[in-house]
Amino acid sequence: MTMDKESNIYVAGHKGLLGSALIKKLHSEGYTNIIFKNHDQLDLTNQNAVDDFFKNETPEYVFLAAGLTGGILANKTYPATFLHTNIAIQDNVFQAAVKYDVKNLVFYASSCIYPKECSQPIKEDYLQSGIIEETSEGYAIAKTAGVIGCRTYNRQYNSNRFIALLPNSMYGPNDNFDLENSHVLSALIRKIHDAKNNNDQDITLWGSGNPRREFIYCEDVANASIFAMKNSEILQNRHYNIGTGVDYSIKELAEIISEIIGYNGQIKWDTTKPDGVKQKLLDITEFLNLGWEPRVEIRDGIKNTYDWYLQNINNKGY
Repeated sequence: MTMDKESNIYVAGHKGLLGSALIKKLHSEGYTNIIFKNHDQLDLTNQNAVDDFFKNETPEYVFLAAGLTGGILANKTYPATFLHTNIAIQDNVFQAAVKYDVKNLVFYASSCIYPKECSQPIKEDYLQSGIIEETSEGYAIAKTAGVIGCRTYNRQYNSNRFIALLPNSMYGPNDNFDLENSHVLSALIRKIHDAKNNNDQDITLWGSGNPRREFIYCEDVANASIFAMKNSEILQNRHYNIGTGVDYSIKELAEIISEIIGYNGQIKWDTTKPDGVKQKLLDITEFLNLGWEPRVEIRDGIKNTYDWYLQNINNKGY
């Protein structure tokens, strides 16, 4: 089965960071029948609504980029909400995909599903080999269920229909810059931009700045997703790490962002705030061996992201 230019393709979460990158990439490659719905048009946590949507729209390929995400603060505050919402979305969409003969579905996991004390770089086989970080427990368990769901549906229905990809920390245009629930890179862009605009002589950031994180541009993940969809017949029934193979300390990241934004003030660190895990670098060997590779260097990606932020700062209310 090949994803033809005329295939019905459903992108769930089309307004988000990854969903918007997927639509951009699909359009650029000449795919014409792309289906998407706003949340007020289709609530993916509503089983009957999802069933009706798949019955009426008959998507052949699905990119499940919809879900509830947030940073450390949001994950700590609303763990049950993260657990329930994401499991409900996954369960409803997976069931409908089987019932209405979807050819392939790409599901996205998260690096937080790996144990908090993990050998680096993290291999796919490390899943469920230790205790996960408590601050992201609800979200992580939901995403783990999605990965296992892909494997079990494939086994039960004897197919490679469900594809589980695990991108490391994504960033790019259409990211969330709300300080209450954004991730680290977009939060740093927002804070450092505000500090520059306010002529602040210094800025205080959470933690020690020492933890190391790997960041991947959303368009690289979109490319990996379409590559996986086109090559589903060679994929094993497992999840695949998606990343760049390079990590940065939060201090290094803050310095890069400050340079791009043009902020020259002092950066201070509040060590009373949590760091999270010390390092999250994925081993991407398995997916690289299939023929895909990341293309966007971190400075270029951050500059593109900041340019988008400046263009949308007013209408997004940031």
